[in-house]
Amino acid sequence: MSKTPSGRRKESALSRERIVAEAVALLDEGGEPGLTFRALADRLATGAGAIYWHIDDKRDLLIAACDAIIASAVDAPASKTMPENRIRTIAGRLFDAMDAHPWIGGALTQAGGTLPAVRILESLGQQVQALGVPQKQQWSTTSALMSYITGVGGENAAHSQLARKQGFDRTSLLTEMSQTWAALDARAFPFTRQVSAQLPAHDDRADFLAGIDLILRGISASAQRHRR
Repeated sequence: MSKTPSGRRKESALSRERIVAEAVALLDEGGEPGLTFRALADRLATGAGAIYWHIDDKRDLLIAACDAIIASAVDAPASKTMPENRIRTIAGRLFDAMDAHPWIGGALTQAGGTLPAVRILESLGQQVQALGVPQKQQWSTTSALMSYITGVGGENAAHSQLARKQGFDRTSLLTEMSQTWAALDARAFPFTRQVSAQLPAHDDRADFLAGIDLILRGISASAQRHRR
């Protein structure tokens, strides 16, 4: 009877879920360039052919990895929660997911209309409906929310990843930037000079959620106008 070589698993033990989990680990370590079928096969102690049995190609793998993270992030809170709070919770979870997995922003761009993007659209759209937004405005409202969440969350993650790679200290970097802003021409950049002192201590996540609140207030005001 043949035996599996020491340190290697039988290919039959592979599952799509296990492959995706290892792909997420590779992406977290090296970003999208680090995700190769050779590296994945080494982690799984198997051949690339066994992986292709479950995964079509790298894009399929990237989208599946992205979907695994997004599915967990948009898992809706209890149904008794107000839709505004559900949107805040979903937005915060997605922000945290993109911060923890910076490659998600790029993956969502490639995902287009596939399942990860659809999950976000559906989770937000259901809450937009619950807010009483007229049907004709539901698409544009949900799209605006989704664009803000993925755009700002992805940008924040990219900045954080760059800072980590280059070994920047956040406080020192923002303090230096604040000093540069404060020294700008007062007539050309009055607002930038005014807010420069807030830069070192600002909280990216709090700023992000403040933006969500602004959007929600706009949605509420618009819904009220249409109900009159």
